[in-house]
Amino acid sequence: MRRKITVFIIITICFLLQTTLFKTLSFASISPNLLIVAVSAFGFMRGRKEGMFIGFFTGLLLDIFSGSILGMNALLYMYIGYINGMFRKRFYPEDIKLPMLLIAGSDLSCNLIIYFFLFLFRNRYDFNYYFLHLMIPELVYTMFVTIFLYFIILKVNRWLEAIEKRSESKFV
Repeated sequence: MRRKITVFIIITICFLLQTTLFKTLSFASISPNLLIVAVSAFGFMRGRKEGMFIGFFTGLLLDIFSGSILGMNALLYMYIGYINGMFRKRFYPEDIKLPMLLIAGSDLSCNLIIYFFLFLFRNRYDFNYYFLHLMIPELVYTMFVTIFLYFIILKVNRWLEAIEKRSESKFV
C-alpha cells in the first residue's frame, strides 16, 4: 500500500511539474516529458507488470487533463512501461547508461507515434519540421532533466524496497 501511495505521489508531482513549472520554463514552447521518465524508470526498476499499470494510469491521467483522445496516451504509456519492464534483468542501479538510453528511446517512440496518429492521418506531412523542431529538442530537454529525476526516483525505489524487505522478514 505504501508503494502505491508513493508512486501516486511521484506521478502527481511529475504531472504538476510538467504542466506548470516546466511549461513556464519551456524553450521555444518545448518542455520535458517527466511522465515518460517516471513510467520508464518504474518500468525497468520494477518489471513489466508494474510498468504497465503505472504507464496506463499515468497515460489516463494525461488523457483526462489534456483533453485529447481519451485512451490514446493511456495505451501508449502502458506499452512504454511494459517494454521498459522487459529490461529489468539488465538493470543495475549504479549504471545510468541503460536508463538514459531507454528513456530516450521511449520519448522518441512516443513522439513518433503521436506524429503518426495525430498529424500524419490529418494530412500534415511536414515530418522534418516536426522532427527537428519538436522531437529532438524535447528529447534533449528530457535527457537533461532525466539526470536529476532518475536519481530521485531511484532513491525512493531503494527506500521502498528496504521497507518491504524489513516488513517481509517480520512475517517469515
